[in-house]
Amino acid sequence: MPTCLAGRTAPEADVRAHGTSLAKLIPTPGRLDPARAEQRLARLLMADAELRAALFRFVDVHPACTNGHHLVRHLHELLNEAQGSPTARRGAKLVGQPMLRRPVAVTARAGVRHVAKRFILGADAASAEPGIRSLWDAGVATTVDLLGEATVTEAEADVYVGRCDTALRELSRRAAGWPARPDLEHDRAGTLPRVNLSVKVSAMTTEMRAAAPDRGGDGAENHLRGLMRVAREVGAHLHVDMEAVDTRETITALTLRLLAEPEFRDGPSCGVVVQAYLVESAAHLDELLEWADGHPRSSPLTIRLVKGAYWDHEVVQAAQHGWAPPVFLDRRATDHNFEALTRTLLDNVPMVRAAIASHNLRSVAHAMAYADTVGLDRGDVEFQILRGLGDDLQTAIAASGRRVRCYSPAGDLVAGMAYLVRRLLENTANDSFLAAAVGASDLTTLLEAP
Repeated sequence: MPTCLAGRTAPEADVRAHGTSLAKLIPTPGRLDPARAEQRLARLLMADAELRAALFRFVDVHPACTNGHHLVRHLHELLNEAQGSPTARRGAKLVGQPMLRRPVAVTARAGVRHVAKRFILGADAASAEPGIRSLWDAGVATTVDLLGEATVTEAEADVYVGRCDTALRELSRRAAGWPARPDLEHDRAGTLPRVNLSVKVSAMTTEMRAAAPDRGGDGAENHLRGLMRVAREVGAHLHVDMEAVDTRETITALTLRLLAEPEFRDGPSCGVVVQAYLVESAAHLDELLEWADGHPRSSPLTIRLVKGAYWDHEVVQAAQHGWAPPVFLDRRATDHNFEALTRTLLDNVPMVRAAIASHNLRSVAHAMAYADTVGLDRGDVEFQILRGLGDDLQTAIAASGRRVRCYSPAGDLVAGMAYLVRRLLENTANDSFLAAAVGASDLTTLLEAP
């Protein structure tokens, strides 16, 4: 049966000790390090909401600009609309000068592509593999996310699934030549695959609709079953991402139904996601733990705990329909829930594998401290960081001797633009951990209990 050590918490002194140790391992950018310029830009964007909106809209429209003239015109218009931002107004005047159009176009295009490369590892699995191998050599595992969601034609769905099939086979072939990394390849439950692919069910079907959840699940079933077979064949891990709340039940039911089929009892390694910003996330985790208890597998179900990336979408959609928001509206409530879910999840290792996905120093330190409290080994808990958002924390976790995995998107700029804008919004949110870090908040504040 699933266990929960009621009332057990991690001592605050231990949380602070882990957080302090991690903070000391976070690298400090050198004088000429591009990270310094990125931090200055982040400070500017966090302090100027209109400038932030204008630039993110420009990033979003960038792929549709067919030439430099269109690029500069859109940038000028978007900056000019941000009348409440003195910085944007000055930028609009500068961009509007005819003699500067060519250098502005070149600089703007290069800037967007620089930002994209920070978040997106490569155009496809083959071009991403050198970066994946580099991370592996540095003691960091990866999960590759082939960008794409909400397909509108069956041909698009077939292409997406084909890309996933190719990625599983190509990365597995190349990974066979990687050096041994025992800390990344084994835990108490057994072998951890070198290749890990995250997939989105909504990209496998055109029928994913909240009004007809069974139809969406049926449309994706054969595609997901086929990818599970490929993952089992090549010895890879397949992780099913969660998306908007109106598809959560469909995606969960489909994934668990397939994993319960006899042919998948002995593989592949597979996982699902719990989003802590959802009010119902505790019940979702209980549902997954009950399933895992009743369906023992040779490779335990992996549960990735995240805060969630669709907060704005959920709040706006709920308001449009007159619904109560399905998410916590207060950041601290989400952080508090994340810690409660962390404890429940770690209480059930090794019946399930636990992946704690967060860039929040407090959340990571709490998970480490609680794992120690309940007697788990360092290899029993995996920490996951999103490429481009938590690179420094990733380095610190790896240096601490814990297993860390980088969530690494791959895809072309057009396919990745919605993802990129969402990540940029997260990166510059005024209440985010990264905003606090860039603002040089003291360590006591960063490690304060929610």
